[in-house]
Amino acid sequence: MTDQITLGQSKDLPKLIDPIGVVLHQLRLMGTFYCQAELTAPWAINIPHKNDVMSFLVITEGSCVLRLEGEDPTTINRGDFVLMTGGASRQLSSDTDGPFIGLAELPIQKLTDVFETLQYGAGGDVTRGIYGIVQFNHVTGQYLMEMLPPVFKIDTWDKEASLWLQSTLQFIAKEAKELRPGGETVVTRLADVIVIEAIRRWINTAPEANKGWLKGMRDSRIGVALLAIHRSPEASWSLELLAKTAGMSRSAFAARFADIVGQPAMHYLINWRMRLARMELLETSDSILLISGRVGYNSEPAFSRAFKRVFNVSPQSIRQRKPDHSKHS
Repeated sequence: MTDQITLGQSKDLPKLIDPIGVVLHQLRLMGTFYCQAELTAPWAINIPHKNDVMSFLVITEGSCVLRLEGEDPTTINRGDFVLMTGGASRQLSSDTDGPFIGLAELPIQKLTDVFETLQYGAGGDVTRGIYGIVQFNHVTGQYLMEMLPPVFKIDTWDKEASLWLQSTLQFIAKEAKELRPGGETVVTRLADVIVIEAIRRWINTAPEANKGWLKGMRDSRIGVALLAIHRSPEASWSLELLAKTAGMSRSAFAARFADIVGQPAMHYLINWRMRLARMELLETSDSILLISGRVGYNSEPAFSRAFKRVFNVSPQSIRQRKPDHSKHS
């Protein structure tokens, strides 16, 4: 169970906040590709690398072998859910060493803009599963991506898994196999829920999750200041005001924040603001002046200087890098 923290000076926030709940609420997960696959052994598929996205694999029948660059091969069994956060190439196969065929070369049938089906293989033992590519459209998700391990697996059929997770996977398996009208919508939405659940389990159980800003979110004092920054990045924050919000002296707050989060409070504030600004530059057509005001800058030149210090490029150059979410390979 995550700790709850009491907020200090901010009157706009509830008295009690679940900090991990706030993190999960801000994730804004967006699925860009889902493939429901029926594969018959032997088969071997190579999936090219793709930066800044996560992919997941859930096996609903049979098993397969996952090979990830720099990691040992992993057997994925029925009921296993695997989340892969790195951009490295990956290989999926039955119990074979190849040859591997590229994802783009497979006989995929496109049902919607983001949902596809695949039947492939040599007619042997059947493996059914769902492979998806998702990404976060919020700074919180980008921060999490930097902390998550390259790959982690949860066994949703073990005795410690909640019944709802087991039944959800069973329902996904049924919908994926039958593909009734509207089934692709059900499958994709439920898959997104399981992605969030996997991340929540990692946050609540992994030792490496208890560091940096996530550790700060759990702290009864520093968490208040972090939430205030996240909720109101445009406010005229100073070290003194953040310390007051946390109910601490300036010097004690500065030392505690740096010790727990790993960087000075004002550095964290600037980085958070600049990442928010970068997100808006990529996702909206709002003017740079308008965006700079949303992250606490009344002067566009001052904002541009701060932005360039963080990213080594100007806001104008970021504006020209509109991402293409339409391709999965």
